[in-house]
Amino acid sequence: MTQAPARRPPARRRHDREIVALAVPAFGALVAEPLFVMADSAIVGHLGTAQLAGLGVASALLTTSVSVFVFLAYATTAAVARRVGAGDLQAAIRQGMDGIWLALLLGALVITAVLPTAPALVDLFGASHTAAPYATTYLRVSALGIPAMLVVLAATGVLRGLQNTRTPLYVAVAGFLANAALNTGLVYGAGLGIAGSAWGTVIAQCGMAAVYLTVVVRGARRHGASLRPDTAGIRASAQAGVPLLVRTLSLRAILMIATAVAARLGDADIAAHQIILSLWSLLAFALDAIAIAGQAIIGRYLGADDAAGAREACRRMVEWGLAVGLMLGLLVVVARPVFLPLFTGDPTVKDTALPALLVVALSQPVCGVVFVLDGVLMGAGDGPYLAWAMLVTLAVFTPAALLVPALGGGLTALWGAMTLMMTVRMATLWFRARSGRWLVTGATR
Repeated sequence: MTQAPARRPPARRRHDREIVALAVPAFGALVAEPLFVMADSAIVGHLGTAQLAGLGVASALLTTSVSVFVFLAYATTAAVARRVGAGDLQAAIRQGMDGIWLALLLGALVITAVLPTAPALVDLFGASHTAAPYATTYLRVSALGIPAMLVVLAATGVLRGLQNTRTPLYVAVAGFLANAALNTGLVYGAGLGIAGSAWGTVIAQCGMAAVYLTVVVRGARRHGASLRPDTAGIRASAQAGVPLLVRTLSLRAILMIATAVAARLGDADIAAHQIILSLWSLLAFALDAIAIAGQAIIGRYLGADDAAGAREACRRMVEWGLAVGLMLGLLVVVARPVFLPLFTGDPTVKDTALPALLVVALSQPVCGVVFVLDGVLMGAGDGPYLAWAMLVTLAVFTPAALLVPALGGGLTALWGAMTLMMTVRMATLWFRARSGRWLVTGATR
């Protein structure tokens, strides 16, 4: 008699449904974010080369100014999810409001710093004398939208913690469409040039922040949560964010070192590196979506005092990360001949990039595990360990990367060093996950 195939355990099916329900909309929202810069580039590019160069410098500065505060989303997600798991929605939303108030305060500080120093920052990034005025104009105008951008980060964290990734997707798509329409109208219709592009982005970001605030305020009123700033709560949000800030800055340093080393290898190498880095970043969105699901799910389990459920969810998400990483690696191998011609027709750049792309493909399963465990530990509020682990990774990567040109290595060797970096991250995160020390239960860590 033929034995019926074993049915999948209900727990695995439940984890799979939760991961898909949270990760798929999160992926859509993540992909929508870089489309803002792409839309601005497409519109401003028709104004002239100097304007496009100015946009490139200013957008890099703007992106850096905002991305270092991504902890507003990560720390808020974990803290809110814990409260949700504990069944206290009022405290969850109150926790989220503390993150939003912190975002407003940080935004005001960044504006105060950027507006008077914009010309010096543009010069520091090496803008040419023809591009510098356009970069300064764009940076000064767009800086006015930084508080809104940081509010969007914090409010996104609130909704993720509430197990809602669909609303951020809808807001991100609407924001992209509004940004494209506003930029077109202000740049060409109103004749404002590059300043019109910056104002379009500011208006779109403020609109997104307004929608998020409306959603959060309605939730606060529904559950009786206070909207007033709470000094102790804001201070606690800032303290939780400091280790994640260290982690983010360390990661940014790794990427900057890699780019600086590639530039020393030659023009073909830096061109190929930029192409590969753009692909690597795109692949990271798919893996980061699972990590975002991990932040929300793990925080909720720990808040509900369910350490066993958190460990089982972690195990299942690692399996997802490994499977998605394998799939992405195979996709890179298959798509290499089609992908490279989209970015360059230079045969030297193609020849330089091809073997390095194979290294990227082989590293994707490692990246899958890293992103997932990163999200799990963030959801557990294990920020101090993540900070130390990333500092260790930076310490290992830096000499390995700097040795590449010294030993006559090329771009493939550099991406080998990048793979070493991800492997070290995987080892440190895996050690922590196996130890169980992150399994701290309760409404607060």
